Amino acid sequence: MEEAFGHDMSLAYFDCTNFYFEIDREDDFRRKGPSKEHRPEPTVAMGLLLDANCIPVAMSLFPGNESDRPQLGRCIAQMKERGSISGRTVRVADKGLSCAANIAEAVLAGDGYIFSKSVKALPAKERTWALSGDGWTDVADGKGETSFRYKMADGDFEYTVEGEDGRKRKVSLPERRVVTYSPSLARKQKYEIDRQVEKARSLKAAAAKRSEYGDSAKYVTFSPVDGEGEVREDMKVAAMLNHEAIRKARALAGYNMIVTSESRMDPRAIYSTYHRLWRIEESFRVMKSKLDARPVYLQRQSTISGHFLVCYIAVLLMRLLQMKVLGDKFSSRDIMGLCRGLDVCRTSDRRYANISRRSPIIEELASRTGLPLLHFNLTEGDVKAISSCTLSMLRGEGKGPSAGRKRG
Repeated sequence: MEEAFGHDMSLAYFDCTNFYFEIDREDDFRRKGPSKEHRPEPTVAMGLLLDANCIPVAMSLFPGNESDRPQLGRCIAQMKERGSISGRTVRVADKGLSCAANIAEAVLAGDGYIFSKSVKALPAKERTWALSGDGWTDVADGKGETSFRYKMADGDFEYTVEGEDGRKRKVSLPERRVVTYSPSLARKQKYEIDRQVEKARSLKAAAAKRSEYGDSAKYVTFSPVDGEGEVREDMKVAAMLNHEAIRKARALAGYNMIVTSESRMDPRAIYSTYHRLWRIEESFRVMKSKLDARPVYLQRQSTISGHFLVCYIAVLLMRLLQMKVLGDKFSSRDIMGLCRGLDVCRTSDRRYANISRRSPIIEELASRTGLPLLHFNLTEGDVKAISSCTLSMLRGEGKGPSAGRKRG
């Protein structure tokens, strides 16, 4: 497939997720660790690498208790060893994979990086600059509204890295930093903050246990108190809303920082490149919701790996059809609707009824291929022609045998 379609590895998008197993006991592969869905069961983690066209090019599986941070460098290194990619690659990942080790590893390998970084975790001086009202450039959305705002700074920034001898040392790397503010993201995050605060307030009123607070615990302070409300070391724990934490969270809503080695890259291009990471998140959602990647009832590591390999190949084929054949004209939902909804039923020995729901994507494929995809009554030859559709036909390079034939 790589030869037929080609892969542009000037950019490499990477992210990880995990899949839980409804079992109580861990083994060497299914291990308990941080869960994306906050599940307590053992998990297996998956890393997915996409090329510049958002086509999957590599997958890695690892125990659920292992850190996902080293996986990016491992995937790139393995592909270079196999000769699957060559030359300089710019690695793109979110703040969960943004760390000094991944940045140093990319630089030492002769590659670049575009990572996000938490504004909250910045040193006070840099955070003050990021949140100040000076230096912003507005980017319109085409409807008279602001899509996002950005400000930029170039300089040498310090990172602490660990050498081969195990010693930590500080290094300075030239870097471009782009702070962005998105009004729509701010609204979304403030809504989530308010939802978590209301949840914490309700749990507080119900005298819930600390373990019941979940994500809302970040907005709560737990203190031991006696019956009169005095703090005591030997009494029950009481919850109090942390108004300072709530204020800080709301103040940071909508802000994000992108750090990159690409000091000559336009800030808008940096922003748009980074935000294509949503394609990986969507690929994981397709696996989990449409391809029945879970629940997983397999036991052996080899069969578990085989199961996820099939899911990976299915996503790969979907993306090839979506991006390379149909030019990103249709969404993943459209593609999956086509795969699940294209169907016929037999009405007699040699006759079939097309029970597929008519949709823009089926109309597009009917026009490209010349196949009777829009006809209700089908012959046995029609069904064989549809099932024998070739890649060249999907690309519009050849018409099916029933093209142009009049229907009775």
